[in-house]
Amino acid sequence: MDFACTHEDGAARCGRLDFGARGQVDTPAFMPVGTHGAVRAVTPEELRATGAQMILGNAFHLLCRPGADVVRALGGLHTFMGWPGPILTDSGGYQVFSLASRRTVREEGVEFRSPIDGDAMLLTPESAVSTQHALGSDVLMVLDECTPHRAARGAARAAMLRTLRWAERCRRAHAGGPGALFGINQGALHLDLRRECQERLEAIGFDGYAVGGLSVGESCAERQRVLEDLAPRLPASRPRYLMGLGRPQDIVAAALCGIDMFDCVIPTRHARNGQLYTRTGVLRIRNAAHRQDAAPIEEACPCYTCARYSRAYLRHLDRSGEILYERLATIHNLHYYQELMRSLREAIAADRAAQFARSVAEAYPEDDGAPAEAGQ
Repeated sequence: MDFACTHEDGAARCGRLDFGARGQVDTPAFMPVGTHGAVRAVTPEELRATGAQMILGNAFHLLCRPGADVVRALGGLHTFMGWPGPILTDSGGYQVFSLASRRTVREEGVEFRSPIDGDAMLLTPESAVSTQHALGSDVLMVLDECTPHRAARGAARAAMLRTLRWAERCRRAHAGGPGALFGINQGALHLDLRRECQERLEAIGFDGYAVGGLSVGESCAERQRVLEDLAPRLPASRPRYLMGLGRPQDIVAAALCGIDMFDCVIPTRHARNGQLYTRTGVLRIRNAAHRQDAAPIEEACPCYTCARYSRAYLRHLDRSGEILYERLATIHNLHYYQELMRSLREAIAADRAAQFARSVAEAYPEDDGAPAEAGQ
């Protein structure tokens, strides 16, 4: 993986990730989430048609089912799922947070009760890396310990130090292996811990750096405080990845801090729940006002759904429980997110990133709750 920054507008920046035969990714980039080796409700061809260049998978869930050995035997994750572009895989660190009731953290690694059959399974830094090697990941994530955002300083520091020790073990396990390895910054909302973690991650040395432990329920102001302090400290020569952030206004605000890569389930999950994204805000398709509405979700939107179907038809499909609704709604939302990123890149290149951020914030003034989890 090679990374080049092509333009800066304040802290915001445009760039390009080059994965050789796998293709290139323009940044800032949004990666749709394919936890189990599929972005829910759409085919890889439909996904590519939305403009997506890179997707995210989850090594922990693929290890649980069908098993990394199965995926490797069938040609790796790209061949297995039919996606030719780059794939980033999370290591399972987020599941340390999301499956807290089913796991025990110790120095060796994390012992989980499998969400599939309840059997005990131990995930170590070494096995997290070997699993991602077996999957054929283009970007591998280290195993980390993600804490609740309001973790007390003592607990946050202990988890941060363990994350650093695990990061060193991941670096050694990855030595000479394929793919780019990203370190993950932890420290909850404690700025001094975040700074210390970043300094020590850079001493270990990684191909890119991620910010973890956000998008886990903190307020927008709390998250922005961390990003404004931490993002300028991330190496300018390496891609910067904010894990799990997904509302349009939050993505743009983070990009203004200098973040290059994003992922979240919001476009797919919210599509299934009747929330469709447009340049002027969220359209709630279940509202009675759309019962006889012949307009598309958004006028002038070139996506497959808007070019062919009305709001009234989509509302009918949703109320009837038809699977087709989920597919059409998901296609639109994914297309919107890729258009958002394209427009953001254009704004940065034209030195009007701040103006673009204001327009997105005005379109999405509501706070519809805490950021979604980084799963499917």
